[in-house]
Amino acid sequence: MFRYVQVQDGEPLPDVGDLKPFKAIVVIENRPSYEWQGRASRWLVDSGCLYMMAWGDDCGSWDDSVDLANLETFDFGDIPDEAFVMTTWHESESLEDVFRFAKALARHPTVELDNVLILHLGADDKHARIDAIFQKA
Repeated sequence: MFRYVQVQDGEPLPDVGDLKPFKAIVVIENRPSYEWQGRASRWLVDSGCLYMMAWGDDCGSWDDSVDLANLETFDFGDIPDEAFVMTTWHESESLEDVFRFAKALARHPTVELDNVLILHLGADDKHARIDAIFQKA
């Protein structure tokens, strides 16, 4: 299953529990506040994301914020293998390359991930454009 979600800084995040477990690609066109990024990272982890790939403006910070959210979930103790969230950022790649990576190489070591969430942080809905790039990749 593939789902596209477009949000802006400060907006509420939807229920995506039916995707659980899933890979997420965070497409950052408009960089959010660090506070909202922390909430969104926690939402990803709580919603069932087990592999997060970030692309766009300051995408490396998402690696850290999702890692921190995963650690917080387990009170900074040991994280069970089946709950460990893999994270990558792709600042020097095209969006199509990131989608290819997501399809061909992004694998969790212990959990099969068939569902993909595209979390688009931008002002305008670009579902059709992003879906076309994803399908082409």
